[in-house]
Amino acid sequence: MQNSLQKVSKPSPKEALFSILIPTWNNLPYLQLCIQSILKNSIYTHQILIHVNEGSDGTIEWIKESGYGYSISNENIGVCYALNSLASMATTNYILYLNDDMYVAPNWDLHLFEAIEAKGDPYFYYSGTMVEYEDTGNRAVLAPYNFGTTFNEFKESEFKIFAASIKHSDWFGSCWPPSIVHKTLWDKVGGYDIAYTPGFYSDPDFAMKLWNVGVRDFRGIGASLVYHFKCKSTGRVVRNNGRKTFAQKWGISSSFLYKKILKMGMPAEAGMLLSYPSGPSLWMAKIKAWYIANF
Repeated sequence: MQNSLQKVSKPSPKEALFSILIPTWNNLPYLQLCIQSILKNSIYTHQILIHVNEGSDGTIEWIKESGYGYSISNENIGVCYALNSLASMATTNYILYLNDDMYVAPNWDLHLFEAIEAKGDPYFYYSGTMVEYEDTGNRAVLAPYNFGTTFNEFKESEFKIFAASIKHSDWFGSCWPPSIVHKTLWDKVGGYDIAYTPGFYSDPDFAMKLWNVGVRDFRGIGASLVYHFKCKSTGRVVRNNGRKTFAQKWGISSSFLYKKILKMGMPAEAGMLLSYPSGPSLWMAKIKAWYIANF
């Protein structure tokens, strides 16, 4: 799979703070809007790296003229290979994974970096907070706030007013994009596990790997907002059985990780530390994981 990749590095701005990794798959209008939002709404300068899956919609021609570092594959290779490819070209201390169908709000990066500076060490995994147009019951998402369901319906000015006015607290359970990690930890855990290709359940696996090397600060930053168009590129791929792979690898289910370990979506109370459960709840979780792994 790696042999089919074409990688092209470009000089990174000397003052770049984050290396932003964006996988894309024939989604050019959203990718362009995403990058425009980074350029317009960031306080800091960042390195932008893009992986193009297939690119039959004109993305390849566009990326070659863009000036950004990129990698290209002839087919969709999934997020694990894509992110690892881009991370190998990262030149900053911070790796940030961003979906191509996200629009970052003004000052999004400032709020993330303030949390990083306050932390004072690399043992963190932070996410921005997604704003979505429909409520799916996810406590970590601000919804329903409809600023458009497609790129050409996007109410950009209204979203910016909303982002500047809403007050949302930090939450536990950072586990998906926009997500940021120190590059030393990315390298230490080996990035994303290609066993999950094309990528289902690779996010909780990455969080579990970080937990195993000592990360306990998994936080969503309430003030760092992105609008998520929820483009369903996942519907175009054959799903891997990531639920089973996760249970086989870790001896627990991903839902146990989210609910009992990372406490996803719960308010992040000052001074409260996440911990690994013990006793009956863990025993039951291991029994459940055994069934998932073997049946």
